[in-house]
Amino acid sequence: MPDERALAFPCHGAWLYGILSLPEKPHPRGVLIVVGGPQYRAGSHRQFTLLARDLAAAGIPAMRFDYRGMGDSEGDLRDFDNVNDDLNAAIDRFFAEVPGLQEVVLWGLCDGASAAAMYAPQDPRVAGLVLLNPWVRTEQGEARAAIKHYYRDRLFDARLWKKIGSGQFDVKDSVRSLCQNVLRAFAPKQAADRQADLTNAALPERMQAALTRFGGRVLVVLSGADLTAQEFADLASSPAWQPLLSAPRFTRQQIDKADHTFSRRPWQDQVSHWTRDWLRAW
Repeated sequence: MPDERALAFPCHGAWLYGILSLPEKPHPRGVLIVVGGPQYRAGSHRQFTLLARDLAAAGIPAMRFDYRGMGDSEGDLRDFDNVNDDLNAAIDRFFAEVPGLQEVVLWGLCDGASAAAMYAPQDPRVAGLVLLNPWVRTEQGEARAAIKHYYRDRLFDARLWKKIGSGQFDVKDSVRSLCQNVLRAFAPKQAADRQADLTNAALPERMQAALTRFGGRVLVVLSGADLTAQEFADLASSPAWQPLLSAPRFTRQQIDKADHTFSRRPWQDQVSHWTRDWLRAW
């Protein structure tokens, strides 16, 4: 087991709390795990705890923390695109605790990945990103992903036809849901999506701009059985995103059967293995 330290550090008048997993001989590149969604520093299925310990066992220092309003940390709850100060405070403390640290990689799941991506260009200490199922949600994107992936897969699901045959399936409700998604999928974009001012732009445009500005390496890991991941994959295959994600500094991996939070231990272990190998390959 690596040395684990409980940390407390300030951020705009609130105390934030985290855990540092520190190897005996730390590598000069560390990993800061960015929590996403309604989670705290342990992560769903203790994924963040297990990841931090696995990285530390390989010599890579890892820190995980609760930003303001989450877990044990003080302050008001905030959404993922309003945590830049929290990330900056955490990186400051990470460097203070590990004197030989030279750079960090931000590792995030879902909107934690999005928060990491949008923070990275402004901090020269951030050398890389690991983005799991990045959150790029729009109404149109969600609807298109549902039509392309969810409804198509359902047509070939034997359990669906068994329900229909037994009269347990609400056909009217499903048709209504499908029609609503079709209308959302092909509705014209709102004017804000086309504005050059990125403050008012839709999330995909802001994410693309941030990843373009960020010059470091990026590892993207997607779940094959998750609509959030499929929405990002559909976006990544668009002409606007292809030139960016095809650059050599981007690496992409996928676990075909995995759900959104990589809930099974083999999936978590695979993500951890990819993360370690990617970090060592620099």
